[in-house]
Amino acid sequence: MAKSLQEIQDMLTDKWSNNACRGYIIKAMESCGYKSKDIRKVLMELYEVFDFCSVEEAAAYYEHWQS
Repeated sequence: MAKSLQEIQDMLTDKWSNNACRGYIIKAMESCGYKSKDIRKVLMELYEVFDFCSVEEAAAYYEHWQS
């Protein structure tokens, strides 16, 4: 799938990474007292979500979650 010039530029300047997202989730879950096995379960599900949901879709989901 060919990427537009804008998509390529965005990738070069954006600090987003899946691993950064995973780190945020781990830190938040640890702060809330979740056990390692529960965090691992969420992270495994996250791998699948990353595969089937774009960044834009995820942002829209968050913005409309429980609204």
